[in-house]
Amino acid sequence: MTLRVTEGQQGGWAVVRVSGEMDLATSPALRQQVHDAVADGRHSLVLDLSQVLFCDSSGVGVLIAARRLMRSCRGELRLILPAKGAEDGSHVNRVLSALGVRRLFEVYPDVLSAVNDEASPLSA
Repeated sequence: MTLRVTEGQQGGWAVVRVSGEMDLATSPALRQQVHDAVADGRHSLVLDLSQVLFCDSSGVGVLIAARRLMRSCRGELRLILPAKGAEDGSHVNRVLSALGVRRLFEVYPDVLSAVNDEASPLSA
């Protein structure tokens, strides 16, 4: 399966929608999209992973690198996880939790919540 990465804008946030499988072969596309967004001056970024079906360690590495990049430019990174968000149930959430990195990310239930500065992230 392939990875599809598209970008849009919502309010002051760049919203990168990701669908498919994040693995060794496909993760570089997401990494490049994040780098391009930052290079273009977009420092408020939502990664919508709600349509991601699979994520291996290389996909997790891209998410951690994206977090590091956004922090280095004093930006913000927010995630949308598949299906049940921060609840146990989605593959991506289970992988992030099993690796002990889920707590590093601000996770929101949907894009509208993620781009709303008044909304609170879901608990880890």
